[in-house]
Amino acid sequence: MGMAAAATKEWTYEMLESLPDDGNRYEIIDGELFLTPPPAFGHQRVQWELGRLIANYLDRHPAGYGFFAPGNVIIDQRNVVEPDIFVVPRDIVQKTASWKDIKSLLLAIEIVSPSTARADRHRKRLLYQRFNVTEYWIVDSDARVVDRWRPADARAETLSELLEWQPVFEHPPLRIDLAQFFARAHGEP
Repeated sequence: MGMAAAATKEWTYEMLESLPDDGNRYEIIDGELFLTPPPAFGHQRVQWELGRLIANYLDRHPAGYGFFAPGNVIIDQRNVVEPDIFVVPRDIVQKTASWKDIKSLLLAIEIVSPSTARADRHRKRLLYQRFNVTEYWIVDSDARVVDRWRPADARAETLSELLEWQPVFEHPPLRIDLAQFFARAHGEP
């Protein structure tokens, strides 16, 4: 999430769309533009490993569809984000072919890095809670923990051993052994 850009200007989705494609990710939170440089190698490894687990789960238990950034989640004209990984309810995806129609998420995931940690832990968390994103995970690969947030939470649930996600009650939960996950993501035997 890097740094805020042009803090004196109130940014909107239309203004965001007019920016050049320069390889950076741009997001808007409460009208403030944020610039994020391309992700580092370690970030991508964690994103890939976690995305595979979620994709395999959703293949067996079709509660929704998973996506990787880049992909705008346009909450409203003043809030446009690109979670590293996100899951959209199945019925919404079946009705649309446009990012503009995605207004709810079953899951949003950010993998923190030094340049994104503050915004991921504060600004984005508050935004996701305010707009009732069912679950928001902040993955800290260095600390090997996941902070899970739900809309009404005042504190994160910090997980270091087992992460369970059950997007719908008709299906069993996805269970992730976090020690194994982080070892694999870090290329450890």
